[in-house]
Amino acid sequence: MTNEITFRLSTTTFDEDYSPSENSRITTNFANLARGEHRQQNLRNALTTIDRRFNDLAHWDNPNRDRYTVELEIVSADLQFTEAGQQQQFPFLEILDVRILDRLTGVRTPGIVGNNFSSFIRDYDFSVRLPAANEGATEFTVPEDFGDLHGKLFQHFLDSAAYHERFRTSPVICISVSTSRTYRRTENHHPILGVEYAQNDYSLTDEYFGKMGLQVRYFMPRGSVAPLAFYFRGDLLNDYSALQLIGTISTMETFQKIYRPEIYNANSEAASVYRPSLEEQNFSKTLIDYDRVERTELATKQGKYTEEHLMNPHGATLEAFAANDLVLA
Repeated sequence: MTNEITFRLSTTTFDEDYSPSENSRITTNFANLARGEHRQQNLRNALTTIDRRFNDLAHWDNPNRDRYTVELEIVSADLQFTEAGQQQQFPFLEILDVRILDRLTGVRTPGIVGNNFSSFIRDYDFSVRLPAANEGATEFTVPEDFGDLHGKLFQHFLDSAAYHERFRTSPVICISVSTSRTYRRTENHHPILGVEYAQNDYSLTDEYFGKMGLQVRYFMPRGSVAPLAFYFRGDLLNDYSALQLIGTISTMETFQKIYRPEIYNANSEAASVYRPSLEEQNFSKTLIDYDRVERTELATKQGKYTEEHLMNPHGATLEAFAANDLVLA
């Protein structure tokens, strides 16, 4: 067995003609939109909403609110390693890369990579391993090493040659705030990210991303009705330009309006003390089809697939890597 793990990157354009590949994690938010009878209209509506929100936030020198177009690419990363003389490959994660087209000048500006985050191993951790640890338990239990392997693999991915050959900055993952936590508005206000919220007790998701080497802050941008959770490495407020931050906000706020309309398409703004809830009734439905129940079922299916095809046959190799017996290539 060689003591080397590498990463292979591939990209797919995300536009109204996008169709998920056979290797795509089908619970990925953007992949879920591209399925079913209304797939193309779903995609067209989502992309239009992203552009409108971007131009709303980037309003300077933009009187008609049509200067910018957001272009998205899905970045897929595969794990590659050798075990017992055999080359092994398994899909690791998918993230979104953003480019911003200035239609006035014709210039394309790199945005922030990350945004949406999908991982087969995370499906295994949350949909297979965590339920198994709590089967028959009298109180909720989290294994002590929960997320360790995934976190170390992710951090080594960010430090890899494959990542640095493609991306100049660290990623920012932007997702919904947790429905199990209470958030309080602070006095801090950023010109792009908006008003900051804080909470004193991290959720399991926050802790999981922490093992990936990512900090978290919560901001509600101008015109939004609920804060978003931003996971980052470095300095969220100073490492990125205004247009880069707007690219992430417009993209992920649009997805969250589709996936969690009870929170992000609510008809009233989050209060100064805010507890998000999927039981909220005062919200507006989007015109974009999305099956949240099916997505949960698919996460379990893919977690079991990861258990069968990666963790069971190759878990020892990966654990050796996590214990620093393997090195990154």
